[in-house]
Amino acid sequence: MSWFASPAEVVERLGAVGYLTDTATATTAFLAGALEKPLLVEGPAGVGKTELAKAVTAATGAELVRLQCYEGLDEARALYEWNYRKQLLRIQATQVERVDDAGHGGAVGDAWQQTHDDIFAEEFLLTRPLLSAIRREEPTVLLIDEVDKTDVEVEGLLLEVLSDFQVTIPELGTITATRRPFVVLTSNATRELSEAVKRRCLYLHLDYPDADREREIVLSQVPALEERIATQLVATIGRLRELELKKAPSIAESVDWARTLVALEIRELDDKAVDDTLGVVLKHASDHERAVRELRLRR
Repeated sequence: MSWFASPAEVVERLGAVGYLTDTATATTAFLAGALEKPLLVEGPAGVGKTELAKAVTAATGAELVRLQCYEGLDEARALYEWNYRKQLLRIQATQVERVDDAGHGGAVGDAWQQTHDDIFAEEFLLTRPLLSAIRREEPTVLLIDEVDKTDVEVEGLLLEVLSDFQVTIPELGTITATRRPFVVLTSNATRELSEAVKRRCLYLHLDYPDADREREIVLSQVPALEERIATQLVATIGRLRELELKKAPSIAESVDWARTLVALEIRELDDKAVDDTLGVVLKHASDHERAVRELRLRR
């Protein structure tokens, strides 16, 4: 499958599903598909890293398989695990058969050997996101989200998948992808990823867009918002991001704020309107207090 014919087509097709992109992002996304290499997207939270993977999924008609990373993620949750409960039931059933066979002169040893082989068969395998994406024959986008939140050891689990698009299961052998997925890894850069992982990926850094691009994004998502209000909103968001906040407003929160203003029929983003609705974009009390103080809002 050819994911995109050109970077220009990336811009067009992602735009058609509501994701506005620039030339650098479009070019890197095109190359990820053309070269069949994973794409590592790094940047602050809320700049559209995860949404890029979702947009590629929507634009290409693929299916999204998502591995949400977190501290403590292990092989059983990322790759596969055996259905131990089902295996135990099979063993118990075999024990009953062995007793029955023993009473009738059956071959107990043969029955046990067959059970030993059977419990590590396909029907007892529970596939997790990485293995599921490798095994799918349909177009698939594999999103490995917030990979920087995992332990360093987990990156070792990714290397075989990212380099050869295969997974080795000792009891079953090596499973190789018949159709390589479009792989997107996202990172908020809370820690440095290993060079081994980076070497296997194309790299894209996403940052907050400039005011013109963010206004364009907001208006595309909330067409009912007046352009004048959108300009005021984006300017205020920009001022908030310049403050030392625990969590700077994301693009998604800019869009939520725009929807809030439309819902409340606010026609002017004055100090009172900002103060009344600031909870839509700032989610920490200390951030709210700093914004009120620094922006000199009238209480």
